[in-house]
Amino acid sequence: MDEILKNIQKIAIVGLSPDESKASNMVAKYLLENGYEIYPVYPKYDEILGCKVYKNLGEIDENIDVCVMFRKGEYANDLIHEVIKCAIPTLWLQLGITNQNAKQIAADNAINFIQDKCIKIELQRLKNDTFK
Repeated sequence: MDEILKNIQKIAIVGLSPDESKASNMVAKYLLENGYEIYPVYPKYDEILGCKVYKNLGEIDENIDVCVMFRKGEYANDLIHEVIKCAIPTLWLQLGITNQNAKQIAADNAINFIQDKCIKIELQRLKNDTFK
């Protein structure tokens, strides 16, 4: 996981809410403030946190390093196929979100799969470990 975190720059965030009180918005704001490029995927808005919003991963015309999902676990069954199609090397399910079926599909397709972890917490941990 640490190697993945050290090598990411472009992050698609599926389920990024425009509501500032939601975890997805707080995580995205942290990522922006720390120099990461984010690509929100949320079909109901055109812009969130000053970034263009995409309807799905296929609309993003960039090489994405990691796709972070803030949706119910079962949604990963569909999302993993989009991740594979878009050649995104890592699918990350946020804290409290798991899907064993998607994990197996990811493994079968050489996609890194992280679940039940918060990318913000893990980046902060990595940053703190670096300065110890």
